[in-house]
Amino acid sequence: MNKMFSIMKPNLRGLNLWQLDGRPMSGDIGRGATKESIAFAVQLAKAKDRPSGFLQLAGGTNAYTIEGLKKEGLFQTTITEYLDHEESSNTTSNPSCALISGIAYGGYARKIVGRVLRSMQSQHGGAVAIEDHPEHLLLALREALGLVGPVKCL
Repeated sequence: MNKMFSIMKPNLRGLNLWQLDGRPMSGDIGRGATKESIAFAVQLAKAKDRPSGFLQLAGGTNAYTIEGLKKEGLFQTTITEYLDHEESSNTTSNPSCALISGIAYGGYARKIVGRVLRSMQSQHGGAVAIEDHPEHLLLALREALGLVGPVKCL
């Protein structure tokens, strides 16, 4: 990552985001599924030479990921926390402060929103557009907001 960052750095015009792909869990909803993803974040937190930028976990993430990261003290929700860390990391070394700033849900998100879509299709038949059924669209949005709300501080 540091080699890539050294190549990219002269051309960066903003903040950098590293997506850290863990092991795909195919939308597993249990607490145990996210343990590997959190363990990876813990290991990364200990790395003294991690590259600059935001870190986003992917693979093995689900509704329990944020809770687990917070228990480890590894989840931030504001850019101020990131900027404060960047300034302090120039003067001190704090290996326990990872910058896990986002969660990519992938298969888990498809699974929870898919429930709404399957329900809609069974009620209204085959290939129907969710936009034509506001009650299902609202339900899908509620499911999605329940998942990303804690990440986005909603």
